[in-house]
Amino acid sequence: MKVKNTVTLFEFGYITNDRKANEYEHIQVISDNAYLYLKGMCLSDERERNLLKLKSVQGMEVLQVQNYAGVLFTPDGTQLEILPKIGKNQFACKKAEEDARQSLLIMLKALKGFQHIQTSNANIVSRKMPLLEVFISQFLQSVNLLIKRGLRSDYVPKEDNLTFLKGKLNVGKQIRHNVINKHKFYCEYDEFLRDRPANRLIHAALTKVNGVVRSAENQKLLQELMFVFHDVPVSLNHKHDFSLVALGRGMNHYELPLAWAKLILDGLSPQTMKGDHHAASLLFPMERVFEDYVAKVLQQQLDESYKLRTQVKSRSLVSHNNQTWFKLQPDMVIEQNKQVVCILDTKWKLLESRQSSGSDKYGLSQSDFYQMFAYGHHYFAHDFHPKEMFLIYPAHEGFRQAIPHNFEFATNSSTLSLWAVPFVISDNESDRGIVWPSDETKSPYSRPFFGK
Repeated sequence: MKVKNTVTLFEFGYITNDRKANEYEHIQVISDNAYLYLKGMCLSDERERNLLKLKSVQGMEVLQVQNYAGVLFTPDGTQLEILPKIGKNQFACKKAEEDARQSLLIMLKALKGFQHIQTSNANIVSRKMPLLEVFISQFLQSVNLLIKRGLRSDYVPKEDNLTFLKGKLNVGKQIRHNVINKHKFYCEYDEFLRDRPANRLIHAALTKVNGVVRSAENQKLLQELMFVFHDVPVSLNHKHDFSLVALGRGMNHYELPLAWAKLILDGLSPQTMKGDHHAASLLFPMERVFEDYVAKVLQQQLDESYKLRTQVKSRSLVSHNNQTWFKLQPDMVIEQNKQVVCILDTKWKLLESRQSSGSDKYGLSQSDFYQMFAYGHHYFAHDFHPKEMFLIYPAHEGFRQAIPHNFEFATNSSTLSLWAVPFVISDNESDRGIVWPSDETKSPYSRPFFGK
């Protein structure tokens, strides 16, 4: 499948095939074939339907992309590039797209299996490329470096009916095949070839991106690399070949291109979607991406006397007939001497500092507050003080400072204190992390956990 058209939009953006939508900059128009294909996905009974929602906007039928970022392909060659929503308020702004793309790359780097992503590379100039071209470019550069360091070869067992004796004669097959052709020898021998699992996998990944690459620079380098691999078979069983790869002595230079090959072969494969539509995609659920990024950064910043634990579920909301029901699972807790001293939960949602009225409530969700109250009530020890909790949201143009006053839950025994704070997504270690409440309003216990 060749990519013919790329459409870039943000999370929760709209797409349609109705040409009247050209009047609205927040609705993207795609081909009839692409739209009908995606609509079929949306209406299916498979998990693909979680990617899109059918709606009516401005009197037009549209599809709304959901809380995923990445790339999605349709059979007619349309590529949807879906970017994180943190920049979507700046419509028609290329810088907003570039910033959102860069933020996604920074967060993905925190995920297991994505540590090889480069987020700042002057040669790639990644911020000016669509997301998929960034991935392809980094993969191609890693393969190019591998070739310069040398492809590894192995002795591969072969057998053939030759006119000369080579290796060892297979007596059984010699009798079977050469009773008449006595001038021939049925031989078993080893040949030193580049046909090994790692090379087959890289060739398969190169072949995969050949169908979607659009950048002229990437296309040129890809053809050069494909020529080098022309005598290497393409992997026909990715899972099996990956199980055979052993990055032992002398194979360290294979680590990066193989990491990219795995991402490409797993992600840009129809098998990533189990439904009938088999949509090739490389999509990431943003709630999970943000949560994992925050956890990794806070773990690095945490003072050594504390411990950060993720996805704890040691408490339940109720007990019934000697059974515990409804597990309570905060995203993160900070412990000291096995006692919970702070509770943190991430929310991939855009708060607005200016919407501070009693009706707007900054865009905060009442259900999130109920959830935090339950966490605080069940995870803090009865006699522990102060009981502080944090709701962590992505920092963006409309939310750069913590909400200046905390929210207090009054209980019979003590007060639970909740703060809503922004989290800066940055490649710079000194910039990234929680933006704490100002000195005038913050609790003295807000920051001692993070001493690094």
